[in-house]
Amino acid sequence: MPAEKLVPFSVKDCALLTIATGRRAYTLGELRAGIAGAERDSIYFHFWGGLLQPRFEEREFNNDFAAWMRHGLHDSRLAEKLAVIDPREYTSLDLLRSDVVELIDERLDEAEYLHFSRAVQPFEFMRAQIVVFGTDKCVACPEELAVLIPQLPASSIFYHFIDARRRVPEAGDDFSAWLVNFGARGDRIRARLAQIDPYFIPLSVLRQQLAGAFADELENGHVAG
Repeated sequence: MPAEKLVPFSVKDCALLTIATGRRAYTLGELRAGIAGAERDSIYFHFWGGLLQPRFEEREFNNDFAAWMRHGLHDSRLAEKLAVIDPREYTSLDLLRSDVVELIDERLDEAEYLHFSRAVQPFEFMRAQIVVFGTDKCVACPEELAVLIPQLPASSIFYHFIDARRRVPEAGDDFSAWLVNFGARGDRIRARLAQIDPYFIPLSVLRQQLAGAFADELENGHVAG
């Protein structure tokens, strides 16, 4: 029996539950204190949750902190700095939190009025809880996964390619962790997947990019090895 038959990939689905923490901020100082003391699941939600639960703000403000700075305190300068933060570049949520707090401190030092400016609508600190569901989808080789990916719901893409970063940080995502079992061809696909940044694109576009990465590496007999 081929080795690849021994390592099936079982597709999961998920839902993101939003849980209120009861903490809120009206000023930039209060936001800073809230971020510094927030649970890691809260930092995660305010950066990644918008992909699975789209917000109404412009797409350029990818995280909730940046969006509130723009629409709540109307400070475009800090909003833009927060908006370009890519959480994928951080090895831990604590490092991500630290950089956000540092940007806020720098802005408070620059603009005295921000110590006193008060938003009409507060920033509500939330946290996320992932609920995982099994599915009947299971594949035995990269070719089967390549066929399946375009059919997966956005929530499965989120679970296996984004939330996986908390579970298998050494691999980056569930697909890459599984592809380790397939030698050179798995390595080629993994290299392509590592080039995809899921943070600044909708999940529908992410699914297309994942499908394209598999198709490019598996077509025309390029799987030898």
